[in-house]
Amino acid sequence: MLHTTDAIVLSLQPHSDKAHVLHAYTRAGGRVNYMVYGLGRKNAIGTYTPFSIIQITADDRSIRTAQQTFVPASLTADPYKRTIALFLSEVLYHVLRHPMPDEPMYDFIAQAIEDLDRSEAPQNFHLQFLIGLAAKLGFAMEKEPETPLTRTARQKTLRQLCQYFDEHVETWREPKSLDILMEVFD
Repeated sequence: MLHTTDAIVLSLQPHSDKAHVLHAYTRAGGRVNYMVYGLGRKNAIGTYTPFSIIQITADDRSIRTAQQTFVPASLTADPYKRTIALFLSEVLYHVLRHPMPDEPMYDFIAQAIEDLDRSEAPQNFHLQFLIGLAAKLGFAMEKEPETPLTRTARQKTLRQLCQYFDEHVETWREPKSLDILMEVFD
């Protein structure tokens, strides 16, 4: 049976020559994985850019149709925002593991994507997102870190937040994109 829902792309991974696995967070079903076939065209694969908001029609296993509903233009054009989006989508990929609907979580992430797209100074965006995500997941920080103004302070705060998630999330793995994020804001 086909269903249609809004989804936030977390990751698109090759599965075979003709198929990819889409990892997404949907409004209707929480964290889901679908097979996507026929992405040979460059414009088709662009639909599944991490942190894109798309509308999908799928059965229980595979995507039938997908179209972008919010194209975060600055996330592809701005290397800082692109790196933040990749980092945050990787965090969500590891943290959000359950196929249960959670509309407030979906709305929180969708709003964050729009906010990042509009942000003129995104240097601390990922830090504020992680603090908000921790609260949404039920382990809000008793004392939130101060907003860092320097590169060194930002890196220290980010490491502390990653450690905090490691202590509270069983499926946490340090994101591979963490070092890239720190280097971009160096």
